[in-house]
Amino acid sequence: MRVIVTGLVATYPLGGVAWDYLAYVDGLRRLGCEVLYLEDTGGWFYDPAAGSFRADPGPNLAYLSAALARLGAEDVGWAVRAPDGVLHGLDEAALDAFCGRAEVFLNVSGACWLRDAYRRARRTVYLDTDPGFTQSTLLAAQHGAASDAQAFSAVLVRAHERFFTFAEHIGRADCQVPDCGLQWRPTRQPVVLDRWPVRVPSGRRYSTVLSWTTEPPAPVIDGVRYAGKEPELRRFLDLPRRAAVELELAIAGTAPSAELRAAGWHVVEAGPRTATMDLYQSYLADSRGEWSVAKQAYVGLRSGWFSTRSAVYLASGRPVVVQDTGWSAHYPTGAGLFAFSTLDEALAALAAVEADYARHAAAARAVAEAEFDARRVLERLLREAA
Repeated sequence: MRVIVTGLVATYPLGGVAWDYLAYVDGLRRLGCEVLYLEDTGGWFYDPAAGSFRADPGPNLAYLSAALARLGAEDVGWAVRAPDGVLHGLDEAALDAFCGRAEVFLNVSGACWLRDAYRRARRTVYLDTDPGFTQSTLLAAQHGAASDAQAFSAVLVRAHERFFTFAEHIGRADCQVPDCGLQWRPTRQPVVLDRWPVRVPSGRRYSTVLSWTTEPPAPVIDGVRYAGKEPELRRFLDLPRRAAVELELAIAGTAPSAELRAAGWHVVEAGPRTATMDLYQSYLADSRGEWSVAKQAYVGLRSGWFSTRSAVYLASGRPVVVQDTGWSAHYPTGAGLFAFSTLDEALAALAAVEADYARHAAAARAVAEAEFDARRVLERLLREAA
C-alpha cells in the first residue's frame, strides 16, 4: 500500500514533534507500506533558537533529513513546499506521480493543504489531533462567524473523505465535542515500541513538557470559551506542597516561573530538553514518571483526548498520572496509568505509584504495549479508512 503522511517536522523542528509525526512514517513502513512524507502548510519555518519564524527552509530541511535518518528511514521520499511555492525534496513530477498511485493521503493534524494533486490519492483522510479546537472552527464556519483563516480551515477539513480524531470519547453521552455533521472515528497515537527502550531512570522527579500559551484561537462551543493548560494547572498549584514527590515542569513560552517555583514546582526551559529527538527521549526516560494536566478544552468537553507525550512516557516504562479528559473510559487505570480530576485524586495516585514503584513501572510499559503498539493502531486506521 502507498501512503502519503503529512506533518510538521520541518515546520516546527522540535524533538516531540518529530517523534509524533514520524511514528506514522515509521509504523507504516513496518507494515510494508511505501510511504511518502509531505509538508505543505502555507506557513513559514520556525526557528527555535530565535523563537520566531524564517523564510529560509535550509536548517529546517536539514532537521527533517536528520530525523528520518535517526529512524533509519533515509530511503523515505519527502517533499516540503515553502510559502513561496518552491518544492524541496522530491520534484513536482515525482510528487504528482506518487499521489496518483497512493491509496491513502493521511493528513495528520490537518497540517497540509489539500491541493488538487494530493486529492488524486484513492482516499483522503483527516486526522484531528486537537479535538474541540477543530470542531470550534467548523462551528464558526457553519454559523457565519469564522475568520478568513477559520473559513479556509473548515473548507479544508470537509474536503476529506474519512475523519479520525483523538477525541476517543466522541459520541458518548457526556462528551460535548460536536460531530459537526461528520462521522468521526476515534484513534490514538501509534508508538513504535522498540524505539522506546526501558531503562532505569536517573532522575527522581516526575516531569512533563508543556507550552504555556495556546496558539490557535480559543475554541468556543455551545457559548463556552475554553483555554489551554494554564487554568487547569492553576487548579493544582499547591500539589508540590502536599505531595511526597518532586514535580518538574519543562515549559515552552513565557510562564509565571517565579510564582510556580514559590509554590514548590521545579521549572525548567523546555527548549534545551526537547530540541532534538534524542534530547526529548532522554528527558522523558530520565524522569521518574509523568504528572500533567490537559488543555481546558479537552477536559471541559470530556473529549477522551490522551497525550502523545504520555504514550511515550508509558512506553519508556514511566508511570503516568494525568488529568482525566474522559480517556479513563477507554484505557486501563490503576496500574502504571492513573487518571485524576481533583487534587486529592492526584495525590493518591502519586502515593500509590511510590508505594510500589517497580510494579507500576512494569505496568506502564505493559499499558503501552497493549494500547499504543503502532502495528495495531495503524492496521485499524488503514482498515477503517478503506
